[in-house]
Amino acid sequence: MSRTVALRRCVLTTAAALGAFALTTLPAVATATPAQLATSKTNGVAYLKSLQAADGSYAGSGLSNEWAFSALAAAGTAAVDVTPGGDASKNARTVYRTLLSTASWPSASPVVTDYERATLNAYAAGIDPARVSAARDLVADIYGYWQTAEAGYFGPSANFNGTVFAALALNGAKTQSGVQRVPQALRDAIVTRLRANQHNDGGWNYSKAEGNATQLAATSDIDMTGAAMAALCVSGVPNTDTDIVQAKAFLKSKLVAASGAFNALFGVNTDSNGWAVSGLNACGINPQTGDFLTSQGKTPVDFLIAQQFSPGGGFKYLPSDTSPSAYASIDGLRGVVGGGFTAAAPVPVTSGAPQWVGQTAFTSGTATKLALTVDDGAGTLGVCSVALTPTGTTTTLGAVLDAATGAAAPSGCVTGVTPSSGTGTITTLNGKANSGSGAWKVSVDGAAFTGATREQVINVGDTIAVRWGA
Repeated sequence: MSRTVALRRCVLTTAAALGAFALTTLPAVATATPAQLATSKTNGVAYLKSLQAADGSYAGSGLSNEWAFSALAAAGTAAVDVTPGGDASKNARTVYRTLLSTASWPSASPVVTDYERATLNAYAAGIDPARVSAARDLVADIYGYWQTAEAGYFGPSANFNGTVFAALALNGAKTQSGVQRVPQALRDAIVTRLRANQHNDGGWNYSKAEGNATQLAATSDIDMTGAAMAALCVSGVPNTDTDIVQAKAFLKSKLVAASGAFNALFGVNTDSNGWAVSGLNACGINPQTGDFLTSQGKTPVDFLIAQQFSPGGGFKYLPSDTSPSAYASIDGLRGVVGGGFTAAAPVPVTSGAPQWVGQTAFTSGTATKLALTVDDGAGTLGVCSVALTPTGTTTTLGAVLDAATGAAAPSGCVTGVTPSSGTGTITTLNGKANSGSGAWKVSVDGAAFTGATREQVINVGDTIAVRWGA
């Protein structure tokens, strides 16, 4: 997720195309009209479709254009409907799912943001991120980066963006039926860390600030403020919350009156504006009225549209650029069409194509992972990715807990379970026994908690929450 020079990579165009791209679309009035927004969306979608490779791919080496799926979904275009030359066998969703299912993906040395990026974009593409394949559960992959010693962080806490995007991915990528799949205890733990890293000026940065007075006093970053406020809002924090109000005030203070741009650390640019607008969108804050209509009658959306080439549809990174950037075009379009950092997959127009695809059963003998949380009801939350090799098309809660005692990352999520074999009610977990009205209960994919038994059926991709309580 780091904002390096690579993120500003321009898409090469022919000289003839540049002539057409060179005209920008300037808003006729301060607040972009519905007609202007519709034109921007149509042209922007067309440009993002042009980024698809001949093999149907968007993701590859270097800067990945897979973020296009989040913008396309927000614009109402299903990834399965995006094909190179009309070849449905190479539709963007199928090709992306194949990539994510590859054993060597993402690399020999993955980081948590690899899985968070994939979760956000798989969801937008209509791929259940917990059920990419028999062996790939992206939610479980993220759980594996939980920091037990610093509960609430994912990945090294110094790289705070890993925790921000964990919140965006785990909360934003719901089940196929639109249910929040992760338990409230986990959401609360992440929110606590998000709040603790808010700078004194109301914004956030990519690095950890919690407990560091110097970092908390440092100037915040426009991009990360947009992402962090979106992370809070998708975690259930209302836009009237003090921390959101302070973030909103920080962004307002950075507005450039003449253009509606945000004055970012690296100067005025489309990516920073896009991230900030997506943060406002995710929080249900209109980026075209009130605090975000400048004294000269400009808004952040006006700036984004002014950065877009017409009729080419791509967006430039800097106002002075003469050609579009793929990454800026993704961020710009997502902001213009009202998107946050992901969106539920649209219903496809391709005949017979389902809105969602995902693995429906374990493959016996194929190693996989499952996402597990264990909440002892007294403030200790265990989060882990459990590795196991099913022997059938389903498994059981008992088998998952047994596997977690020796094959969980991070370790220690489960230290012991009673009974240790067979069937029956789980009476003790991690040394804590059922007592009176307090007992171990289980929820799968956000369903209501019920009494936990060893024989409870667990299906591929299930996100499992075990909790002690009444």
